[in-house]
Amino acid sequence: MEDEVLTLNVWRNFPPKVKRVLTVMLFLLLSIGVTATGVSAPLSREEASKMNEEFKEVQDYVLTADMFRGVTLIFGNNFVLCLSFFAPVVGVLFGFYVLYSTGVIIAAQSIVEGVNPYMAFTLLFIMPFAWLEFSAYSIAFAENVWLTWQIIKRDWRRELVNACVMVSLCALVLLAAAFIEMSMIKAFAGLS
Repeated sequence: MEDEVLTLNVWRNFPPKVKRVLTVMLFLLLSIGVTATGVSAPLSREEASKMNEEFKEVQDYVLTADMFRGVTLIFGNNFVLCLSFFAPVVGVLFGFYVLYSTGVIIAAQSIVEGVNPYMAFTLLFIMPFAWLEFSAYSIAFAENVWLTWQIIKRDWRRELVNACVMVSLCALVLLAAAFIEMSMIKAFAGLS
């Protein structure tokens, strides 16, 4: 009991900005964990092939797109998802479902390509756009929690300003991530 009180007192003594950064970091770890759980999904080769075929259509469309259209597609998809993560309470649940599903897709592609899914997931984090995307989603999840808490306390109006700032930040981060991702796609496509 005394440890719980001490923990609460330590949390209360942190400046508000530090609390927000810690919340984002916690959600970053949770997001990676949820996606890794999806990578662990038991898939048969048949299921993996079916999922991979469906996803390949999207991949092929992005691969054949010019730079501007490719960035727009990647950014648009990621930003719409990210916006939904800001919705109080349900946004976090939907976001974790999306991240879990992303992990399942990684597993399916890995199985079809004959690569260890955990290795493929780990190698994803060599790419800077992965860190940017996960960071943006974590910012959205953290703001979701802060906004939900302020709604419960009936002090949500002030938090709306923070939410708008965080939406703008996520948009910038995801735009940078989309540009980097499309640049890498074009560079790798040129090598093959």
